[in-house]
Amino acid sequence: MNNPVIIGNAPLAIDLYCGLGGWTEGLLAEGYYVVGFDIEHHVYGKHCYPAQLVLQDVLTLHGRQFKDAALIVASPPCQEYSYMAMPWSRAKRIAGAFRGKNEFPDGFRGSRTIHELTALFDACFRIQREACEAAGHHIPMVVENVRGAQKWVGRARWNFGSYYLWGDVPALMPMTVRAQKFNPDGTGHPPGSWFAVADSENRGAHIKNNGGSWFNIGSPSQKETNRNDGVKQHKSGRAWSAYLDSISGVTSSKSSARKAASAAIAKIPLALARHIAQVYKPA
Repeated sequence: MNNPVIIGNAPLAIDLYCGLGGWTEGLLAEGYYVVGFDIEHHVYGKHCYPAQLVLQDVLTLHGRQFKDAALIVASPPCQEYSYMAMPWSRAKRIAGAFRGKNEFPDGFRGSRTIHELTALFDACFRIQREACEAAGHHIPMVVENVRGAQKWVGRARWNFGSYYLWGDVPALMPMTVRAQKFNPDGTGHPPGSWFAVADSENRGAHIKNNGGSWFNIGSPSQKETNRNDGVKQHKSGRAWSAYLDSISGVTSSKSSARKAASAAIAKIPLALARHIAQVYKPA
């Protein structure tokens, strides 16, 4: 049986759909070596990912790349789930179309099938299964998303305010506080919202992948993070940050405020991230 790789004195953790690094901040604080994967390098002023970052579509990853990891965490994009949870006639019509009850509204450019809708979420568990098979032992994984995702991917095992968790959620979790995602103007938004603001003061030193590492296996679409102008696209041809617009029909996704709000979806509260990191850190 293989054991998680230790880099220096640090166990390896993988952060999928890492965004601005909410999970990663807690992992780093608990002594992990973290590699994040995202389709875009999010940098908004002083807010950016705080660890090693690999630009790659998570859908193209194979779990054998992570057979040496001690922990996998993920925050797949939640915009479509969030939108359909809103009490708007268009949102309800889109949800009904996925259920086969009506047609998609005019101008809709999002997913068209439930399989496409849940593909980013499902990829996490495929990657975990492949990693465990390659490692010969179980590698824990915790996936975060919004309450509205439950109608499409199944009931969450626990929630920390508006942060809902699936996967290997520990039996003992910290007391829920008023952890809530916020609108770009700072006002609160109920669970299920896609809006959030970046609250991290961390700066990241992004490391170039020169090959020979665990994450270069079967990964022809990777890019180095020092190429900040290179934004990887989803198979639809649109960046994750434009998903909100593909649902709502709005066309102002190029604003830094909108992109920053979208990127901060994955901004996990530090208390939650540190707790998960502590539970699964190898002795």
